[in-house]
Amino acid sequence: MQHTQAALLSILIPVYNEEKTLGLILEKIADVELFEGIRKEIIVINDGSEDDSKSVVTRFQQKHPSLTVKYLYHTSNQGKGAALHTGLQQARGNYLIIQDADLEYDPREYNLLLQPMVEGFADVVYGSRFIGNRPHRTLYFWHYVGNRFITFLSNLMTDLNLTDIETCYKLFRTEYLQSLQLKEKGFGFEPEITAKISKIKGIRIYEIGISYYGRTYKEGKKITWKDGFWALYCILRYNLFG
Repeated sequence: MQHTQAALLSILIPVYNEEKTLGLILEKIADVELFEGIRKEIIVINDGSEDDSKSVVTRFQQKHPSLTVKYLYHTSNQGKGAALHTGLQQARGNYLIIQDADLEYDPREYNLLLQPMVEGFADVVYGSRFIGNRPHRTLYFWHYVGNRFITFLSNLMTDLNLTDIETCYKLFRTEYLQSLQLKEKGFGFEPEITAKISKIKGIRIYEIGISYYGRTYKEGKKITWKDGFWALYCILRYNLFG
């Protein structure tokens, strides 16, 4: 009897000065038992970090020799989008998810996103911080307002009814994401991806509620109001001008 090999999930982790939390998030990923026996491919992209993030990855690789862990790096900081471009080129999984190196999102929830995809309903699944009954840390009011406005404007352009386009947790069938010509090197990749994915004929996009353990600027949060304005520009650019 012939056994087919279980599907593979590529987990892309862009890293910029996340030495304090990187080891913890990698251990959380290692501990996750994936839906339907899906295997894991961890791809860490060090985007010019000035801390000891590289040693954290090396120690993790030594501790978990049976796990597939790819370590990629940029010699200078280029931005989260640029790091994801680099990781995407190396991804070999059937499915692909983006994982920030902080502790704001819980890898145990990969299975929530995987289920509609593995069961054949979805090609893309967004994990929304604004639906469902899972824990959500209460933080900045104006971030919330900005996020809702960015999502509203994106929906207006794409004719989707998403609740959270800025979420980190986006799960894709890898071939769809690799088929896109992505340009944005910073946080603008979020609206760019949504604009370009929405144009794929017949694409099935789902959304599921996830938890959110947000952090403050003092705790290392990096996104600023400037990124919000750039997101608005990217929504108009990639929806109106392709």
